Amino acid sequence: MADVSHHPALAHQFDSLEQQTEASTLGMWVFLVTEVLFFGGLFATYTVYRSFYPTAFAAASHELDVVLGAINTAVLITSSLTMALAVHAAQTGGRRLLLIFLGLTMLLGAVFLGIKGVEYYHKFAEHHVPGPTFHFESAGAANALEARDIARHAQIFFSLYFIMTGLHALHMVVGIGIMLVMFWWSRRGTISEEYYTPIEVSGLYWHFVDIVWIFLFPLLYLIGRHA
Repeated sequence: MADVSHHPALAHQFDSLEQQTEASTLGMWVFLVTEVLFFGGLFATYTVYRSFYPTAFAAASHELDVVLGAINTAVLITSSLTMALAVHAAQTGGRRLLLIFLGLTMLLGAVFLGIKGVEYYHKFAEHHVPGPTFHFESAGAANALEARDIARHAQIFFSLYFIMTGLHALHMVVGIGIMLVMFWWSRRGTISEEYYTPIEVSGLYWHFVDIVWIFLFPLLYLIGRHA
């Protein structure tokens, strides 16, 4: 059995790769807990305002492109699969497969961001961006006063939409950056069958970002679709 106590990837403060792996994994889980608290605050804010203004939120939600949202959901679910396959390839020493799956994961992440960019462009073109130029018309309003109320409260919905999806997109950009580093490390041999902890830890982050979107999609896109 190979002695890994002096493995090149072993940091000086650890006694073994196993200890380093446990510390790295724990650190990532602690970080993800803080992320849960961060996004949890946004979800709580969304829940409160949605309970106050359900009609306006439903009307504003219908202005989102549910088809593009569904496609992006499928893209991210697929990227979670390729990320899991990349972790498996790293564990089994399949460097070629590892590079392929990391590349596919980054490509799917870029596709997600591209589709989200198209959605943002549509919202800018339709003047659904909160601010002085915001404009919203509700076909279901009974009178002009109700229409103004719906438009005012719809601006709250779109504020939360851009904040929540924008922060999620930022996390995706960070995730792609992490995958680029993992791809480089895999190419030069830093990631091996003995040491694949960075891939596993990066996979945890990627899966978390995907899970956040699984919650965002129904909350933002599917309000009142059954009516």
